[in-house]
Amino acid sequence: MKLKVGIFDSGIGGFTILNSLLRTRNDVEVFYLADIKRVPYGKKDFEQIRSIAKEICNWFEDKNLDVLLIACNTTNSCALDILENNLKIPVFDLINSVSEKITKKFIGILATPATIKSSYYKKTIESKGENIKVFQQACPEFVLEIEKTNLNFKKLNYLSSLYLNPLLKKNIEEIILGCSHYPLIYEVLKNKINSNISIIDPSSALVNKFNKSFTIPKNHCYENISYDNVKFFVTAKKEEFSKKVKYWLGINKEIRLVYLRSND
Repeated sequence: MKLKVGIFDSGIGGFTILNSLLRTRNDVEVFYLADIKRVPYGKKDFEQIRSIAKEICNWFEDKNLDVLLIACNTTNSCALDILENNLKIPVFDLINSVSEKITKKFIGILATPATIKSSYYKKTIESKGENIKVFQQACPEFVLEIEKTNLNFKKLNYLSSLYLNPLLKKNIEEIILGCSHYPLIYEVLKNKINSNISIIDPSSALVNKFNKSFTIPKNHCYENISYDNVKFFVTAKKEEFSKKVKYWLGINKEIRLVYLRSND
């Protein structure tokens, strides 16, 4: 019997959570929802994001999920309570999961404008210890660039320097990639910072926390990631998303077009 797992994001950012999950277990059936029609969430206001979260709950309602993995930091920071209260199933989120893994005192956060405005990361991490200091940096252009079918690495390099430099001036010891899209350009970001600064991808912390709650079967053993039990759903641009699945995951999969309530 496979665990039914829901993963949602505004686009391809959730691939980072999906891969982290499938690297550790294959006893899951995944429903991946990408709200392409309204990407990026990070430029929307607080109430818009909360309204979208309610629609996502409505869509997942009849999927009989065992668990939801929140792959969108922006929704995590603005509407975690809506997802937890409406779905009535275990919900695992990025921000609380990664905040439990912080070991340094000076932390930088790269995230969308909406996530930064909420200060959810800052409040959650700084509450873990008196001497922890969190510095935040909004990255308004990253998501749309990463969502492009053909990546413009010159532009991504420029934006990486633009967004990282203010944090690097603060002598930070760790940088959290506070948007699930950002690990997709990990190598670009890594080349901009000293090797003594750790780059943290919250997806690993989320999946580890999930695996502690839902024990991996003892006889669990496999060699390669399999996407056989993953179903992809999008709210727009089905063909374009199919190309992104091919590019980032190396697979050809059926992409199903769906409509969330009031997303027309």
